[in-house]
Amino acid sequence: MKAKKLLPLLLSSAVLLGGFASRITARNQGVLIAMGGGNGTPEIYETWRNLGGGKNARVVLIPTANNPGEDLAPVINGLKQVFGVQDVAVLDTKDRAKANSAQFVAPLKEATFVFIDGGRQWRLTDAYLNTKVVHELRNVLKRGGVIAGSSAGASVLASYLVRGDPKSADIVMAEGHERGFGLLPNSAIDQHLSERGPRARLGTRNRGTSQTARHRHRSRHNYCGDGK
Repeated sequence: MKAKKLLPLLLSSAVLLGGFASRITARNQGVLIAMGGGNGTPEIYETWRNLGGGKNARVVLIPTANNPGEDLAPVINGLKQVFGVQDVAVLDTKDRAKANSAQFVAPLKEATFVFIDGGRQWRLTDAYLNTKVVHELRNVLKRGGVIAGSSAGASVLASYLVRGDPKSADIVMAEGHERGFGLLPNSAIDQHLSERGPRARLGTRNRGTSQTARHRHRSRHNYCGDGK
């Protein structure tokens, strides 16, 4: 999971992910970690481990953004290795009724670290927006837990969902697919900028500057990872 660079343009603006991961400490004292996508670095994984509970972590994986049939074993084994734990709970469904059930969200009630994997962000919102899953993710943060998202999993953390069109990730704004989970309020998070290049980036000229955004937003930001 190679983490990409982050330029923090928080709304009135956006978060652009291109070579670093960003650690965002929200007002409720939980921690959001947004990664641009690809493979992580030892520094990022150390941050996960230190903030997410170490060997006592209760780890949950949400792989719903993945392409159908994608092998989850490498991600599950990677999370086990990072934290030194034996078990990782996997929450994955397209059934909104199931996502809204107490049994499905039970692992989130004890989670100290949640990883939302990449793929297509619309799959996450179609399955979980306005369900108990998002409610319990908020509770993870209220307990001081950590939620990390990579690629699509990073974008969905924001209140505005970029590239949510099911037809193409090249479409930045898609009617009907513009709401993220809102765990980071008043924001949008874009990713994979190193691959897409400058022409594919969000139109930040119409959304403020990085300096004004840094002063407006009350969360704290830290950066880790070398990027490229």
